[in-house]
Amino acid sequence: MAGSCLFCQIARSATSTRLLYADERVVAFPDINPSAFRHYLVIPVEHVATVNDLKRGVDDHQFGFHQPPFNSVDHLHLHCFALPYIPSFNRWKHMKYISLGSIGFIEAEKLLERIKPLEPIGS
Repeated sequence: MAGSCLFCQIARSATSTRLLYADERVVAFPDINPSAFRHYLVIPVEHVATVNDLKRGVDDHQFGFHQPPFNSVDHLHLHCFALPYIPSFNRWKHMKYISLGSIGFIEAEKLLERIKPLEPIGS
């Protein structure tokens, strides 16, 4: 299946798709049929058919944002980690990526839950 997969062809640069980012693990490119003003796809280079094919290995993943006053750049940016942290990573520096609730680092899922619109009463 991977040989005929369009995304595998894009990941191998075998199409005319403009890559916004590429490394040995992932590529990013504009969606061919965007649903928003900016709509991008990030895919693994290795063929993974669906989320059902994902397996938690030794590595873990963490996605999140720094909350004021702990953000160092005033431009929204998502931190994406494939854990564990590198061995030379300073343990104190690691502390700035620990979720502390309403301050410090907030995991992406928790932020999405926090900003989720309230359900109308009676629905």
